Amino acid sequence: MEATEAAHGEHHTSLGVDNRMLLMWIFLASECLFFGSLISTYLIYKGESLVRPLPDDVFDIPLTSLSTFVLLVSSFTMVLAVYAAHHNFPKMMKLSLLSTILLGLVFLGFQVYEFRLFGSEGLNLSTNQFGASFFVLTGFHGVHVGVGVLYLGSMLIGSMRRNGLGPSGGLYMEIAGLYWHFVDIVWIVIFTVIYLIP
Repeated sequence: MEATEAAHGEHHTSLGVDNRMLLMWIFLASECLFFGSLISTYLIYKGESLVRPLPDDVFDIPLTSLSTFVLLVSSFTMVLAVYAAHHNFPKMMKLSLLSTILLGLVFLGFQVYEFRLFGSEGLNLSTNQFGASFFVLTGFHGVHVGVGVLYLGSMLIGSMRRNGLGPSGGLYMEIAGLYWHFVDIVWIVIFTVIYLIP
């Protein structure tokens, strides 16, 4: 059994889960705590700002809804990439991975546009409590999307080697997919809490 696992490059824990997958789950659990604290901070200071502009002055819900849709579509393309990696469809995997990366970049473009728009209307980190908590929360999420784009980019480059991602390619893609889906789920929570709840 151990010889077979070693031959396939598997690293199972006593839980029966590959240790690389388990490490990603542990990392994502710590990220839940991190984003939970940022969202809690935003909610604590919500409505405390005395200086304008306030959310109603700057939010463009249709624009942010469009960027949210783009990120949700990227989750679908990531699912296709994971499926293709597990079923040995390298062209489909590369195309789906490239689509996910491009959609992630489009989302980041929306975020940069929104930040610049808010800045032009006088909202920045030091304007008021809303500005500080908003930019820190959404900015850190944007950083996570950027890291995800780089991560997926490295997977795409790795897949173009002669032997692709190797015998554990499906696992590597699944781990990358976990991270990407986490980033998407966090954005849904942020979008709901900040933009949709009055």
